[in-house]
Order: sequence, then C-alpha cells, then structure tokens
Amino acid sequence: MPYLVHIALGFVMAFLRLIPPGMLNMTAVRTTIEKNRTEGIWFALGAAFVVIPQAFIALVFARYFSAHPEVVQRLQLAGIVVLFSLSVVFFFQARKKFKGEGSKRKGKSFWTGMFMSAMNMLAIPFYLVLSSVLENRGLLNTEQPFINLFVSGVFLGAFALFFVYVQFAQIIVKRAQFIARNINYILSILFFVLGILTLIKFLK
Repeated sequence: MPYLVHIALGFVMAFLRLIPPGMLNMTAVRTTIEKNRTEGIWFALGAAFVVIPQAFIALVFARYFSAHPEVVQRLQLAGIVVLFSLSVVFFFQARKKFKGEGSKRKGKSFWTGMFMSAMNMLAIPFYLVLSSVLENRGLLNTEQPFINLFVSGVFLGAFALFFVYVQFAQIIVKRAQFIARNINYILSILFFVLGILTLIKFLK
C-alpha cells in the first residue's frame, strides 16, 4: 500500500502543478496546432521525461539544498532569465504567419520537449519544497525504493496533464480560432508575466 501511495502522491502533485497554463503545457498546445497531434504527444513525452531527473535530484539532494539555499536561489534566477528569453522568442514567432491546418512535416518535438523542460529551472525548487513538506508530515519517505516510486508518479502525472492539453488543442483549432491564431502572442505574454512574478518573489 505505501508503494501505491507514493506513486499517487507523485502523480497528483505533478498533475496539479501543471494545470495552470504554463511554459510547457501551452507549448504542447502550440506544437499540436502548428504541427499535428502526434507531434504534440511526442513533445509531451519529452517534457515529462525530463521531470524524472528534476524530481529525483530534488528528493535525493533535499538535505544538501536545505544547507545551501544559495544554490536554489541561483536556479530560480536562471528560471527568470529563461522565462524572459522565451517571452521574446515567442513574440517574434507570433509575427510569422500562422497556419491553423497544421504542418505535415515531422519535427523533433520529443527533443524540443526535453530541452524546454530542462530549461524550467523552477521545477527543482518546487519539488524540493514539496518533498520537505510531505516528509515533515510523514506522507513521503525519502529513501529507496520510495523515491523511485514517487518520481514515477511524477512522470505519469506530468505526461497525463500534457496529454490533456494536447487533446484540448484540437478543440482550440476547431472552436477558438482567435486563440489558435494568437497562441504565440499568448505564450509570449504568459512567459513575461511569469517572469515578472518570479522576479518579484525572488527579490522578496
């Protein structure tokens, strides 16, 4: 039973964390719109795959990060830079002509998903805080094999959420053409706002 609990905890926490529109799930939508559903799923799989080492590092090195908060601060600062950079990238992408019917060409969406997920420097601090809270409440065991079970749940939860966004992208194309045509502008604004909010939190 404790094994299933750790998988469920990882699944629920990853799923809930990614529900709000963010860098990865909205890019999954964009990939599906501009390419096709298969490419969107490949992007989702790549993005979810990188969550595995991120969560694993947070749990295994939780005590080290607690003793060296400056490392976490550097990760947060790097995350701010990434958010603002992506805001600029998607702004210029938005200036290109949008093709709502999708592209038939096969892209490297899996590797794109891995790259963008790896650039999400805020993931490790999130799982660090989460694991500390759950451990203090006696809900999480930060020893093996429970770490691997929790991380497996995180992967499944992340992929499930990305997959939901990929499915939702089809509805965007058919019923919300304004959003579909302006998805890159939406992403640009989203990343900019996230960057500002993260910067404010970092400076406190």
